[in-house]
Amino acid sequence: MNSISVRSLLVRGMLAGLAAGVLALVVAYLLGEPHVDAAIGFEEAHAHSHDAGEVELVSRSMQSTLGLATGILLYGLAFGGIAGLAFCFALGRIGRFGPRATAALLAAAGLVVVYLVPFLKYPANPPSVGDPETIGKRTTLYFLMIALSVLLAVGATILGRRLAPTLGNWNATVVAVVAFVAAVGIAYAVLPTVDEVPEDFPASLLWQFRLAALAIQVTLWSGFGLLFGHLAERLLSPAPAAAPGAAPAAV
Repeated sequence: MNSISVRSLLVRGMLAGLAAGVLALVVAYLLGEPHVDAAIGFEEAHAHSHDAGEVELVSRSMQSTLGLATGILLYGLAFGGIAGLAFCFALGRIGRFGPRATAALLAAAGLVVVYLVPFLKYPANPPSVGDPETIGKRTTLYFLMIALSVLLAVGATILGRRLAPTLGNWNATVVAVVAFVAAVGIAYAVLPTVDEVPEDFPASLLWQFRLAALAIQVTLWSGFGLLFGHLAERLLSPAPAAAPGAAPAAV
């Protein structure tokens, strides 16, 4: 793939990521923000009296509108560019798939590897959940789980490709998936567990918040896969031009 195609796919990836970010923003505002407000209300109701006079540096209305939009859209833009470059590497190397199918597979694999696997070990928590003094440790563990998940996924892919000539594509894929799941299970067992949910925090609120966080990521990744697949196919597999003088197709 030449540099012009890579640059074009990078731009299209960023545009698709931005558009997917808009979709994710709608989901985050409609599904996520009400649960954030409820968690903040719980935190304020259980705050110590000496915290009552603290000045809010950024208003809640600003956080839930402009701040939320800025964060998600910038994330979608950067995420789309990285995913577009990953598509350039994956196209033609993971099987005889066209641009649409490759983009869909890449989005599905990215959702599982980059988000779902770390999420199952260290799920998202709303405000008032978690000790502020351990935020550094929790952040490090989460990004470590992402790195491990990506490395294990790459290793499973290499394993599957090496076993394919001997076992066939289907059996090699099954073995690679089983190996990935087993390795992730070992990582789950080795890495420390973080459980800092207050005993009186509503379980239903925690569950709904985590479902909303998952819905945002599913919207982002699936939206990107569909949009970028369409843009990439138009770039790499353009429709043939009609012959001069040819009659238009019947509607």
